[in-house]
Amino acid sequence: QVHVVESGGGLVQPGGSLRLSCVASGSISRIYEMRWYRQAPGKQRELVASITSGGTTNYTDSVKDRFDIPNDSAENTVYLRMNSLKPEDTAVYYCNVRASTTLWPYRHDYWGQGTQVTVSS
Repeated sequence: QVHVVESGGGLVQPGGSLRLSCVASGSISRIYEMRWYRQAPGKQRELVASITSGGTTNYTDSVKDRFDIPNDSAENTVYLRMNSLKPEDTAVYYCNVRASTTLWPYRHDYWGQGTQVTVSS
């Protein structure tokens, strides 16, 4: 089993910054990819950013040049640096970890409980 915990959300003014953290723990054999999703009220969950085990990152168009995933994170940890935040970035942000474990050696997606980000003046 893999336990995923996000942190770092909060209330920030437009134009401000936040850094979200996601830590995966448990009987992990290998992590293939770590992703950040978000879900705003009344909207579908959307993929925001991702990083593969090889360090390749991808971002949805609406956050390019504002959000980034640093490549120097600790093992089983991923951060999401968010700059120039806008009210439309308000959402619950979820971390998704695609991993195999010692008990289940196949790729499986594990989710955290989410962290609320609110951008408002």
